[in-house]
Amino acid sequence: MEKLEDKTIVTNTAFGCTDCGADLKYKPGTTYLNCEYCGAENQILHLDTKIEAFDFEEYIAKEAQLKTANKACFIKCRTCGASSNLPPNIVSASCPYCTTPLLLEQAQEEEVLQPNSLLPFEIDSKEAKHKFKEWIGSLWFVPNTFKKATLKFKHFNGVYIPFWIYNAYANTQYIGQQGNYYYKTESYKALEDGKKVTKTRQVKKTKWHSVKGMVTNFFEDRLKVATNSIPEKYINELDFWDLDALMPYNKNYISGFITEKYQIGLAESFELLQADFEPEINNTIRKDIGGDTQRVVSKQIKYTNVKFKHVLLPVYVCAYHYKGKVYQFLINGSTGDVQGKRPYSWLKITLASFVALIIITIISITVYHYTK
Repeated sequence: MEKLEDKTIVTNTAFGCTDCGADLKYKPGTTYLNCEYCGAENQILHLDTKIEAFDFEEYIAKEAQLKTANKACFIKCRTCGASSNLPPNIVSASCPYCTTPLLLEQAQEEEVLQPNSLLPFEIDSKEAKHKFKEWIGSLWFVPNTFKKATLKFKHFNGVYIPFWIYNAYANTQYIGQQGNYYYKTESYKALEDGKKVTKTRQVKKTKWHSVKGMVTNFFEDRLKVATNSIPEKYINELDFWDLDALMPYNKNYISGFITEKYQIGLAESFELLQADFEPEINNTIRKDIGGDTQRVVSKQIKYTNVKFKHVLLPVYVCAYHYKGKVYQFLINGSTGDVQGKRPYSWLKITLASFVALIIITIISITVYHYTK
């Protein structure tokens, strides 16, 4: 496993005075923040960390150890960049993601990290097409010509999509502020019966004090798709993947299906996934800070005991050209859930809006005459 670098994040947020709550500014040449309102000097806290340099050769050597020699022939799509491993004895094929014809003579043998597990397809092509028909039929404002085009199923493929799955501990040192509410009575002027009067009101204030601490988060079975060929939002919206049903990698399960090679490598994938961890880490920090409200000023995250799996998950992919655009649809090969992009018929939307306007007008006239 390669060495994972620590990550320091500084949030661009105001730092509140521990005496009056006002925003502070750093006073150059000192080790404190100065309050321009009450004159208080707020000491700057420091994280107990060391500045380290990482050995590049060691990093490369460890990264190389992760690869298992697994040679396979892949054909790269010249339009979307997807690399697919097609079933044997195929004489012609199109890219499952964008329908571009693939040049089979350009297939190349590549060495990749072999998946160590996969989730076999649970539904067949016939059932997947039925799910797709139901989904298309349920959509509002879809052009009729598009429905007819999609139901021809000219481009409908079962594809094993590459994913990385991670388990990781995130140990986070943080500097923050705990805020506690208190109320102060203030006087203000108001008009009452045409006369100026003095009234009082309770105004909520916040008392801040600085804190620092350490929290730990455990992230288990976190998925990150390893392809750029499909918008990630569609993949993420596909419903539940039963990861407990993962099987050891066996070429028998991929027979007859297309297998895509990962485009996003292990290190890059984990770096991208860390952005997904941030909100959970911030919530844990806020709980640890306590009080009525919190500020996370800075934090340093160190990931430890990172484990990963390279897995293949089953998806039926539909790709169609319609009026110069490519529309992709995904069907979960385990559950039959359907996600994807769809065009809109502006004629249908206009007619529906017109009908709705007529109905609203009729109801308004009826109510007017009834109440008159």
